[in-house]
Amino acid sequence: MPAEETDVSPAYLYRPATAADLPAAHALSVHLEWPHREEDWAMVQRISEGFVAEQDGVLAGIAFACHQGAYSSIGLVIVSHEHRSKGIGRRLMNLCLDAVGPRTPILNATESGAPLYASMGFVEFARIQQYQGVPQMPEPLPASRHALCRVVSRVDYPKVIELANAGSGLDRTGVLNDLLPTAEHVVGIEVEGHLQGCAMLREFGRGHLIGPVVAHHPEQARQLITHLLQLIPGAFVRFDIPSACGLADWLENLGLPCVDNAPRMVRGIPPQSSAGVTEFALVTQAIG
Repeated sequence: MPAEETDVSPAYLYRPATAADLPAAHALSVHLEWPHREEDWAMVQRISEGFVAEQDGVLAGIAFACHQGAYSSIGLVIVSHEHRSKGIGRRLMNLCLDAVGPRTPILNATESGAPLYASMGFVEFARIQQYQGVPQMPEPLPASRHALCRVVSRVDYPKVIELANAGSGLDRTGVLNDLLPTAEHVVGIEVEGHLQGCAMLREFGRGHLIGPVVAHHPEQARQLITHLLQLIPGAFVRFDIPSACGLADWLENLGLPCVDNAPRMVRGIPPQSSAGVTEFALVTQAIG
């Protein structure tokens, strides 16, 4: 997310984002070498409230606020190179913050964008690490008669959402109701007949993304991820993980380099996990 300063030019029009803005937003992100497909932009637009800046009908910047219960995740804040240093990023951020209302705003920044967000009252509370590449196939974990890794069905969706909410501290209902029906694969860890964790695999960016991943402990998370990786041997995969979740060394041992280490920021009290569930991978970096 780029930092912006100085006064806003009166020549810019600010308005709500619509699906019609997505081709231009995608083209802008391609120009800035973001990996997102237009379908990835469309997912965020469907579940979020967005705003654009345009000049003479040409998109200059865009940003989204994804409302998730008591929190709103601000993301996909992007301003074209030729329109930077004109206050557009700050104005788009303020529009998102106005839309957040009584909710607590959170975001995953870049190092270059963090000073702008700090000036707007955000503070760092965690780090998000991005791992990506073509992984080596992990060794299968020992089978357990107490823990079964199985495919998740539609009747499990309410429990999947419950687990995702507990792990993230956010209300994932709207996000997962959009993603679950079209995901490539969703698997869960069942212990004594009860789901204790789940993980989703879907197309994203340059290949696939695994996330969210939520579970009671790292061994369950590794088992879920191993199951999904076995379904896509030789494929490019991305993970966005909390740096403190305990998976970093394991992912590196699979041959996946850490390509980004981003500050996670909040203006207020950070979200907290509950019910013994931990979030091991995000839905996306844009919406947490």
